[in-house]
Amino acid sequence: MRQKREASALITSLAVHLFILAALFMVQYAVVQKIEEIDIQTVFEEQERQQPEFNSTLDAETEISNSLAAIAGGVATDAIGGNEVNNNARKSIEDTTKPKDTDFQANIPAPLPGFEEMGDQLEDGGEVNGETGAAVSGYPVAMSRMTDELRRLMREGKGLLVVWLFDESDSMQNDQKMIRDEFHKIYEELRIVEEQGKRAAKNQDAPILTAMHSFGKGITDLTKKPTSNENVIKAAINNIKVDKSGEENMSGAISYVIDKYSTIANRGNRRLILVIVSDESGDDGEAFDLTLVKAKKARAPCYILGRESIFGYPYARVRWKDSQFGLTHWLQIRRGPETAYPESLQYDGLHGRWDAQSAGFGPYEQVRLAKESGGIFFILPSEEENLVTTQHGEERKFRFEAIREYAPDLVSRNEYAQDRNESEFRRTIWDVIVKLNPHRDKDLYIREHWYQGDEEGFREEAKIYFGRALRAMGMLNEANKTLDSIKDLRDTETSQRWKANYDLAAAQVLAYRVRLFQYLLAMDQHAKNYPEPKNPKSNRWNLRRTKQMLPPDEEQVKITKVDMNELNNQLALATNRFRQVIFKHRGTPWAYRAKYEMDQGFGMEFFETFRDPRYDEVTVELPKQ
Repeated sequence: MRQKREASALITSLAVHLFILAALFMVQYAVVQKIEEIDIQTVFEEQERQQPEFNSTLDAETEISNSLAAIAGGVATDAIGGNEVNNNARKSIEDTTKPKDTDFQANIPAPLPGFEEMGDQLEDGGEVNGETGAAVSGYPVAMSRMTDELRRLMREGKGLLVVWLFDESDSMQNDQKMIRDEFHKIYEELRIVEEQGKRAAKNQDAPILTAMHSFGKGITDLTKKPTSNENVIKAAINNIKVDKSGEENMSGAISYVIDKYSTIANRGNRRLILVIVSDESGDDGEAFDLTLVKAKKARAPCYILGRESIFGYPYARVRWKDSQFGLTHWLQIRRGPETAYPESLQYDGLHGRWDAQSAGFGPYEQVRLAKESGGIFFILPSEEENLVTTQHGEERKFRFEAIREYAPDLVSRNEYAQDRNESEFRRTIWDVIVKLNPHRDKDLYIREHWYQGDEEGFREEAKIYFGRALRAMGMLNEANKTLDSIKDLRDTETSQRWKANYDLAAAQVLAYRVRLFQYLLAMDQHAKNYPEPKNPKSNRWNLRRTKQMLPPDEEQVKITKVDMNELNNQLALATNRFRQVIFKHRGTPWAYRAKYEMDQGFGMEFFETFRDPRYDEVTVELPKQ
C-alpha cells in the first residue's frame, strides 16, 4: 500500500512538472479562456443645515428640557407641488442608473510565472441643507436631537405628522428596544411645547401625531392611524416582527408612507416628517431616485438613524445561529458603499472582501436622502456584537477630523458616472475595479477554507482553484500595468479622495500578486507532499494568511526563476506603497485599510481543521439578511 502511495505521488509530481514545463513552453500562445476548457490531469492544470457638511459629533443634552430654544434647521426650499412596497417605487427615473458592464480580457500567464514575466503581461429640485453625518454616542443623544428638530419644525406654525419606519431585520431588535425606551423624551418635551403654546388637549389638535411602520420585503402598518398616545406607540414597536426574507426594500417603504400620508398631512395643516431606523442601505436602490423626488415634493425631511457604510464596498457579514443545530453561519448584508458606485477594489487577492471596515460616512442613498430632503443622517455607534469587523468605534472621532476633504460626492448616480468618465484618471481606476470584481466574475473566487480532507478530493477541488489563481494572476498583472499608465495623471487630479483611491489600489494589486504566488506555492507543496492530518478528527484543510512567507522549494525556484530574495523584494515594493498610503492619507479609511493589509500578511499556509458535517444537514431556510 505504501509503495503504491509513493508511486502515485511520484507519478503525480512528474505529471505536474511536465505540465508546468509544457505550459511555460506554450506561454506565447496563451489567451483568455475558461479554465474548465483545459484538459485537466493534475492539481496544477486548472488551475441641508448650518453645520458641518459631514460628520459633526453630537454630545447633546439628554435630560428633559423645558426650553423652546431651537437650532436653525434645513428645509427644502422648493415645494414641488396595497402594502407591497415595490408597487410604489419600482420605477426608475433614469434608465442609466446602473454601471455598464465592462468585459475584461487578460492574458493568462504560465503556471507559477516569475515576477518579471508578470510585469510584462499587464493592462431637480431647489436648495436643501440637510446634515449628512451627525455622529452620536447612542440612541439617547439621537432622540434628544430629534426632539430639537421637531420643536424647530413646529415653529413654522404647523403641527407635525411623524412617520417612523423600522427595518425588520433580526439585527435591529436591540435597537428597537432602545428607541422604545427613549420615546418618552420626545413626548415629555413636546408636552412642554403644548403647555407653553396653550394648545388644545384634544388628540386632533395635538402638536405631534405619530404613525408607526416596519419594513422588510413588504411593509407593515403597526398603528391603525396616527396617534399621540405614547403607550400605543411603544406597543407598536414591540410588535415589530423579523422578516425572514432578509430583504430590506427601504426606498419602496419610504415611497409607500409618503403616498399614504402626504395628503393627510396637508389636510391637517401638518408637516410630514419621516424617521427611518435601519442598519442596512436597502436592497431596492433602483427605486431611490423616484423616492427622493417624492420626499422633496412632499417637503418631508427624512431623518435616518443608521450606521457607517462599509468602506468602498456594498456588503458586510453578521453572525447568525440556526435553530436546528445551533451552528454559526455568516450572512451577507448590504451596508454600502458610501459613494454612488464603489471606488475601492472589491477583491482581496483571493475572493470578495470579508472585512467590515467603516467608511467614516453613511451609505450613499441614505446620506443623500437626508441631505436633499433637509433631514439628518445620524451615525450611530458601530459596536455590533454579531458584525464581522476589523475596527472599533473608539477610532471614529479621531478619523472624522481627518476625512472632511475626502467626503463623497453626493450627486445623482448619472451625474457621478458622467463626471468620473470624463476624467481619464478616474475612469481608468473604475475600469480596474470593475474588472477585478468577484461579484461580477465568479472565477475570481478562490477558495480559502474547507478543502476536502482526503487526498483525491483535495486534488479535485484544488485543480479548479489553482486554475482560477493563474487567471487572476494575469488579471492583476494587467491591472498593475493599467494603473502605472496613469501614474503621471495623479498630480493633476483635484480630488483627494480619488488620489487616495489610486494610491491604495496601486499598492493592493502588487501585494495581491504576492498573495496569489504564495497560494500557488502552498498548493504545489501541499499536493506533492500531501501530509497525514495529526488529529484524527480533522476532516478539512484550510488556508490561512500569515506574515511568514512560504519559501519556494528547489524545484519551484528552478521552474519559476523566483527565489526567496525575489519574493521579499516584491513584498517590500508592495509594503512601501502601503506605507505611502498611510503617510499621505493618515487618519483616513485608506490608511486604515493599508495597515490592515500589511497586518494580515501575504504568506499562505495550509492547516488541518474540523468542519461539522451537520452544516450539510441544515434544513431550515437561512435568512438572507
